[in-house]
Amino acid sequence: MIKIEQAVIVEGKYDKIKLSSLIDAVIIETEGFGIFKDKQKQRLIRALAEKKGIVVMTDSDSAGFVIRSFLSSIVSPDRITHVYIPDILGKEKRKDSPSKEGKLGVEGVDPEIIFNALKKADITGTKTDEPKRVVTKTDFYNDSISGKSNSLKRRRALLKRLDLPENLSANGLIKIINAYMTYDDYKNAVNEINSEEAI
Repeated sequence: MIKIEQAVIVEGKYDKIKLSSLIDAVIIETEGFGIFKDKQKQRLIRALAEKKGIVVMTDSDSAGFVIRSFLSSIVSPDRITHVYIPDILGKEKRKDSPSKEGKLGVEGVDPEIIFNALKKADITGTKTDEPKRVVTKTDFYNDSISGKSNSLKRRRALLKRLDLPENLSANGLIKIINAYMTYDDYKNAVNEINSEEAI
């Protein structure tokens, strides 16, 4: 498994499941063409792109290229890296028949093909065993970000402070914080919220 600093954007949940077993990264699904109307998710992708950049890994069919083109239109070109899966004919194991164009998507190709595609795009990642203090669900509970009567209000205040969509779940927020911030950065943001509430 390799750690990738950028957020990785894929089309669907099966792509996300496949990549989750290969890379350590924030992985966001576009839910196919759902991204075109989902303003919250667009905002999240732009925020992630600004913080660390994004890697787009859609299928190699025409639908994948439409989604890729759309993402390119909402993110600055210097904050996006395109990773291309080669055209390989076949059918995913979970499907009864091949896709319309008969090509395997991200979920259907061998891990080695994904690693090679990342390497070609100069996304090599790192293997690291360095211990890092991460933000946990216990931290969220102790800081009243989840699990308490005032948690929704405080979580929304934290999301606003971090310039993230207000409807992001607690689990989604933990993953993004741990990918793009230090524990100290998180605590500083919580302390700022505490100060505002005290006024």
